[in-house]
Amino acid sequence: MAEYPGVVQTGEQFMIAWTINSGDGDFIEPPFTGFQKLMGPQTSYSSSTQIINGKVSRETKYTYSYYLQAIKEGKFVIPPASVRIKNRTYSSDSARIEVSGSRTSRQAAAAPGGDISAADIEDTGDDVFVTLTVDKRNVFVGEPVSVTVKLYTRVEISGINEIKFPGFEGFLRTDLDTPPLTSLKRESINGTIYGTGVVQQFLLYPQFPGDITIDPVQLSVLIRQRSGRSDPFFGDFFATYTTVPKAILSKSVNLKVNPLPGNRPSDYSGIVGRISINATLDRDSVNMNDAITLKIALSGSGNLKIANPPALNLPADIEVYDPKITDNLKNSLSGTTGQKTFEYLLIPRHHGDFTIPPVSYSYFNADAKRFETITTPELRFHSRKTGEPASGITVYGGVSKEDVKYLGKDIRFISSKPGLLRKTDRLSVSRKWFWPVYAFSLLLFFIVLFIRREHIRRNSDLSAVRNRKAGKVAGQRLKMAAQCLKEKKSDRFYEEILKALWGYLSDKLSIPVSELNRNSAVEALRTKGIPEKELESIAALIDRCEFARYAPSSSADEDENIYNEASRFIRLLENTLD
Repeated sequence: MAEYPGVVQTGEQFMIAWTINSGDGDFIEPPFTGFQKLMGPQTSYSSSTQIINGKVSRETKYTYSYYLQAIKEGKFVIPPASVRIKNRTYSSDSARIEVSGSRTSRQAAAAPGGDISAADIEDTGDDVFVTLTVDKRNVFVGEPVSVTVKLYTRVEISGINEIKFPGFEGFLRTDLDTPPLTSLKRESINGTIYGTGVVQQFLLYPQFPGDITIDPVQLSVLIRQRSGRSDPFFGDFFATYTTVPKAILSKSVNLKVNPLPGNRPSDYSGIVGRISINATLDRDSVNMNDAITLKIALSGSGNLKIANPPALNLPADIEVYDPKITDNLKNSLSGTTGQKTFEYLLIPRHHGDFTIPPVSYSYFNADAKRFETITTPELRFHSRKTGEPASGITVYGGVSKEDVKYLGKDIRFISSKPGLLRKTDRLSVSRKWFWPVYAFSLLLFFIVLFIRREHIRRNSDLSAVRNRKAGKVAGQRLKMAAQCLKEKKSDRFYEEILKALWGYLSDKLSIPVSELNRNSAVEALRTKGIPEKELESIAALIDRCEFARYAPSSSADEDENIYNEASRFIRLLENTLD
């Protein structure tokens, strides 16, 4: 391995060194064409020992150093150095060094006497500046633009005191991981060598078309300057230095942002880049009223962070929940790459074969300057019929013909036997108790008639009936859930909790189960005056139950907490809602 500066100036002396991990061989130095060899080789040796978990490891390094001087300008290649060990030859990489023109040194004028004056402080001029550069200046809306803030200096800097970045109005900004600036690299700028370092890097996504100006970046750097005069005997060894802050400003950058051409497709996702799409089902068969997971994955490059969920066109007998969105994205100067996944929970409410139509997804290809559409394959699964009794919240899409059976006989004859008859001479009307009993029976009849009519009237409104009985039905479900919790039947426990919650919300809010989801339930409860804090708690409880049911990983304590939260939620609504 070779270590050397990439850029030097004519007349400058520098060191180049090769490091190997064995000292048993013969080192063969390369020719230093274009440079004058001042000294070398100087050989140094280092060794280190590590003991980790009882395992001992040793590492040795041998370094061969040479001191060279640049003679003339140009770009030079020093051939590889080689070492021969046990009849085998190992070679390093070539060293490429650029030699620029000599720098004119500026001497600070010394003031007479021993006092420090303005002439004793070195003038930096344009020896330190900052730049804000972009990789492209003509882009489309949503196309990523990489921005680099870089520091250049020819004087000694002890640190950066303050950084003020612009607001980047009109852009979505993503900060890139930038290593802290601890050391500077040498670069030749128009024949002048500067120490350079990257301060920060960004990705910008323009949000609207037009000519947009990125404001300058402002840095406050701490410049280490020599104060006082050099000692005539010891030179700069005993010189004193002071740290002076200096504000530097980059130039503003103008970008032309073009609108997306043509007519946007109706299923345009907002992505500018290149992507692919894939859809999978976690299984090909499922019991009726159980869940199956549809996973749609977007992969590629572009502004995937703002990608909208794909629109599904599902049969009416499939209930779908809002997708769970996960992403694995990586940002770099070339843009954002990775994968974004949408997971939908689908619940078939009828048995039979189901088909999920292809899902189309459009994006804008900035390289081809056109909209492109990608689609998923058609997916199929089978829903098995189960023998479980229907609950109050189960919705069926139809009736199977096998469920209709011929009765066999549709007429039942009246019995023709005479029975037991007897004749009596005394009528009941002549008895003393008849009229009081008759009057009481008549009164009782009218009371029963009134109660019956009132019962029919109250039960004619099915929505009101379900509203009144919602708490009782939910209580029965919670008792079943408590029994499952006691028997440690986790799957059945979450099923009963969900049936209690969804059944109670459907009955209490008068929302059909086919139209009931988390968003509609939360909106209906908000209109009823339920506090926002309780709404967030209710939504979180439903999400926890849904995912715990199909991906159980909870503990007994967490199950008990969910049961208590569900009971508290139903009691709260029972006391709050009419």
